[in-house]
Amino acid sequence: MPRTSLLNGLARPQTIRKFLPTTPRLLPCWQTTRIANARRPYLTQAIQAHQARKMAPQLDGYFKQVDTDADHFIERLRKAVAIPSISADVARRPDVVKMGEWLAAELKSLGASVELRPLGEQPDKPGLQLPPVVLGRYGNDKNKRTILVYGHYDVQPAEKSDGWSTEPFELSVDEKGRMFGRGSTDDKGPVLGWLNAIEAHQKAGIDFPVNLLMCFEGMEEYGSEGLDDLIEAEAKKYFADADAVCISDNYWLGTEKPCLTYGLRGCNYYSVEISGPGADLHSGVFGGTAQEPMTDMVRVLGSLVDTDGKIQIPGIMEQVAPVTSEEEGLYDGIAFTMETLQESLGSKTTIFEDKKPTLMARWRYPSLSLHGIEGAFSAPGAKTVIPAKVTGKFSIRTVPNMEIDQTNECVYKYVKEQFAKLGSKNTMKVWAQHTGKWWVASPKHWNFTAAAKATERVWGVQPDFTREGGSIPVTLTFEQATGKNVLLLPMGSSTDGAHSINEKLDKRNYIEGIKLLGAYLHYVAEEPMA
Repeated sequence: MPRTSLLNGLARPQTIRKFLPTTPRLLPCWQTTRIANARRPYLTQAIQAHQARKMAPQLDGYFKQVDTDADHFIERLRKAVAIPSISADVARRPDVVKMGEWLAAELKSLGASVELRPLGEQPDKPGLQLPPVVLGRYGNDKNKRTILVYGHYDVQPAEKSDGWSTEPFELSVDEKGRMFGRGSTDDKGPVLGWLNAIEAHQKAGIDFPVNLLMCFEGMEEYGSEGLDDLIEAEAKKYFADADAVCISDNYWLGTEKPCLTYGLRGCNYYSVEISGPGADLHSGVFGGTAQEPMTDMVRVLGSLVDTDGKIQIPGIMEQVAPVTSEEEGLYDGIAFTMETLQESLGSKTTIFEDKKPTLMARWRYPSLSLHGIEGAFSAPGAKTVIPAKVTGKFSIRTVPNMEIDQTNECVYKYVKEQFAKLGSKNTMKVWAQHTGKWWVASPKHWNFTAAAKATERVWGVQPDFTREGGSIPVTLTFEQATGKNVLLLPMGSSTDGAHSINEKLDKRNYIEGIKLLGAYLHYVAEEPMA
């Protein structure tokens, strides 16, 4: 979910070089068999049975076509990144709409039927139209399975001055094959992966193995306004023949071993507003004479969580489902190192020293994060202002068996109590800006089986089955509205830096990810009907 900026109160979170091979420099023990064939390092004994199946020749031709068109697919991503489709910035709303229209045009050029579905006005901005949802269908063969895929074409805010090494809306590729640009991994690269899979099948003369339904939105980074209503309305209409759902909007746990994700934390996002003076004041004139909202805000926010991430709000941890011995054992075999986490963090400031408590804190326990204070001075330099009103932003990542309403009540009660303890004459309000429930699916469904086979075929290893600490609220919406299994099939890796400066997608993950999406659809077509 988006991080919070201090600018306007809105949620925010090189020169192109010749591509070089991106084979990893250091390989873990489970990956050492991959390099026997420099061109196709994925062929291991684990997948010999799959090679012999009837679809192996089609996949070989498909893979070859993807390799042939790699530069073309990267150019398509470059065009998408160049459109600054920032959903949180009202001034950029025309660019978000432009991105949706560009995506629709690309789909139409590939022969898909496309609709741009309006969602009406943005609830918190009367008169401002929400960007359309791009609905697409490719194929309508009643003898084939139908897979519904979701992604988003909006992005987080980004400016070079934020600390980017390159222009954020110009795709820049370095000598390691890292493709830098806002939206490259979140989520334009994965969205275009589906389009590229269609095109590669067409050029290779290979029959597309399934019917593909597509749902691409433009407000994911601002709470997916309007999308839930559309999904619920279309569950028995546009999405009626979907057999399963696939979402590619998350990431590998590390940088080398792929994973399939069957669980997500939810997200309750809160705002706390404290106001006092009738206008901003000069601290030299009024400092020491009035109770300051900013002082109250810092003390309230500071009471929510401690330095080691322990939530201080009563009633939160009491809702969490207990850990079973069976669940605890699942963490031992997952390919994850603290060094990889530290690389992703860019520091050694981890709370825990070992893998298991780290993964459990990330996946199956709630966390509380402070995101920013709207209305406070944040520009470079010094400004001696006393803000008249400030709004603090924080969120709680929720897990089974936490309930949204119960969590909200715990938060409201605690924040009000902490403010009351201050004895301040200022006024305070607290509310939930948006909420999203946690989600857990069955990884034993044929949807996951097909994805696991595809991962072995492309990457040469069995994927880890993981949960994730982030939130994709639409996952639960699709599951509840359609009644179908939902799979999270990531393209990017843990070091991609989604929402951060220098967001990137490795060329290797992009091109092999396109192969993975296509292979997944072929294996879906082979799975026995339930």
